[in-house]
Amino acid sequence: MAPVVTSVSPTQGPPAGGTSVTLTGSGFTGATAVRFGPSLATDVVVLSNTQITARTPPGSGTEKVTVTGPSGTSTQNVFFTYTTVAAPVLTALSPASGPTTGGNTVTITGTNLTAATQVLFGPNPATILTNTPTQITTTAPTGTGTTNVTVTTPAGTSNPLPYTYTTTPTPTITNLNPTSGPTTGGNTVTITGTNLTAATQVLFGPNPAT
Repeated sequence: MAPVVTSVSPTQGPPAGGTSVTLTGSGFTGATAVRFGPSLATDVVVLSNTQITARTPPGSGTEKVTVTGPSGTSTQNVFFTYTTVAAPVLTALSPASGPTTGGNTVTITGTNLTAATQVLFGPNPATILTNTPTQITTTAPTGTGTTNVTVTTPAGTSNPLPYTYTTTPTPTITNLNPTSGPTTGGNTVTITGTNLTAATQVLFGPNPAT
């Protein structure tokens, strides 16, 4: 039985080709070719009987996507459209700095961000959490110093925006008021010092305060 193609994702990309696509369907085992119109796709990988990944060849207009296997060629009307898509443009990062350990959420604002395939903080890839045409949220990777953030889509790579990794200074306590209290606890103590922002714990000996 010939392969059956039910969908291709994404459904559009630049005329130069090179878009990474995923074909879904059935009967893909042993597939020998993927075509966009008359042109052969490259980097074809048969992941399973129901899924293939490939890169689009150069093309124009709207082309039918077909898979050829030992038993024939698919006939379903699944199409890929070649469009002139502008490269992504970045306008802002929020926040524009974060800890060297990474893990914080950074929102990237700009245009033409649809179908982002990669977000880099310098050489390090970030995890993409959400993606819309004008905004991407990511989990920042680890890093040091000031580095450039870029976004890559099938249409190209964006302009860079600077992101600074900061080392959080160690908190220092200079004064307690009062410096004594009842064994039952419950009294209010004011702690004075430096670098106390975002404190996660206050201990009195081994005992956490509230």
